[in-house]
Amino acid sequence: MVPKSSDSSVRDRLLSWDAGWFIRVARDGYPRGYTYGDHGEVTANELAFFPGFPLMIRAVHAVTGGSFETAALITGSVAGCAATLAVYALGRQLYDHRTGVIFATLFCTQPMSVVLSMGYSEGLFVALAAATFVLAKRGAWEVAGIFGLGAALSRPTGAAVALGLAVAALLRVRSATGRSRWRPLAGALLALAGMPAYLLWVGIRAGAPQAWFDIQTAGWGTTFDVGDSARRFIFDALRTSDGFVAISVAWLLVAAVLLAVIAGMQRVWPPLLVYGFLSLTLVLGQAGFFHSKPRLLVPVLVILLPMALALGRAKLRVAVPVLVGYAGFGLWYGAYLITVWRFAI
Repeated sequence: MVPKSSDSSVRDRLLSWDAGWFIRVARDGYPRGYTYGDHGEVTANELAFFPGFPLMIRAVHAVTGGSFETAALITGSVAGCAATLAVYALGRQLYDHRTGVIFATLFCTQPMSVVLSMGYSEGLFVALAAATFVLAKRGAWEVAGIFGLGAALSRPTGAAVALGLAVAALLRVRSATGRSRWRPLAGALLALAGMPAYLLWVGIRAGAPQAWFDIQTAGWGTTFDVGDSARRFIFDALRTSDGFVAISVAWLLVAAVLLAVIAGMQRVWPPLLVYGFLSLTLVLGQAGFFHSKPRLLVPVLVILLPMALALGRAKLRVAVPVLVGYAGFGLWYGAYLITVWRFAI
């Protein structure tokens, strides 16, 4: 977690932190196993990063002939646009056109939505995740399974997508008969295979079944502590912190929990609710850098639905100013964290 140079360009900042890891995987591939520090301790390495986004960077690099850095920015930005369209399609599929537009607007302007223009995997992941649920809702189970597999190979949160798809499949199986019962299950099983397959591959490569978790913990302090670290951080930040970033992150986490509860009360489509709750549980339940939490909230989606539904029912003279104010804050907040804030996001 090294502070950024004050004279780095906007391009440098869009390619900072995790983007560098993705670019190294795309350019050089994965290491053979564990890497160690001077005192024999396990250190962070590229095996912590799932292969979906680096493979896309490599493909864009091969097609364009540009640098891997440029390919990462193109991939991240195009994927961010695709994610916004997929979120719109999901909102429209579940509700109506206006709700879909507002849902997509809230998504692409939320705090830390700047990551959708960076060399990060959030855009690709959300594009695949939202498309998975749209396809499941339409009954295209095999294709939904392929998209779910792609999501599961793009980020660890892909497990939540796969489980959400499994819930959708089970709901469909209850009312299906004959051969049509197997199509939803086949799609769900395909998506469910993604994360275990990558973790197994890392374990075989490093010679230890828990290798991926070891590397995550060594490099980023990522361990699941059932939310104890998040709880202590929120209470400490709101009681004693005088730093803007710490206080703002604490309030964003509190707001995310409240919005998730409201979404549950509004009877959101169960597969999306399962995905959202599991994603939020992973954000809150894992220890790690607190200033990365707003970025990790970007793919949760379900926490945006209560606002999307409320603004979808509101008059335009109310909805438009609210969206403009929300977008102004969200875009400024992301710009602040990658330019003024000097540590990892």
